[in-house]
Amino acid sequence: MVTEINIARDFSKTPVGRYRADGPYSGEVFREDFLIPSLNRGDVIVVLDGTDGYPSSFLEEAFGGLLRLNRWTANELLKHLSIRAGSAEYEPYRDRILGYFGKRR
Repeated sequence: MVTEINIARDFSKTPVGRYRADGPYSGEVFREDFLIPSLNRGDVIVVLDGTDGYPSSFLEEAFGGLLRLNRWTANELLKHLSIRAGSAEYEPYRDRILGYFGKRR
């Protein structure tokens, strides 16, 4: 099963913050309430387009946290998690996320 998560549509157009205490649209909320349940069901495609941007705290907590919490290895994430940036505006965010998994463009 493949799950697509469009962050702007399914989560927030203004993701911000690292921890749940930072608000309802933090990286921790996204990771724990959206990303992990989806990865537990199968492959995941995350679409970055459509937001007002991504603070590094959000990206690191949401995606880097998957490795930091030892839930998956970088190779497992690269196999089962696809990060899509449909426009050039979002490519730097995609590249930053892939960098957390040790993959460089």
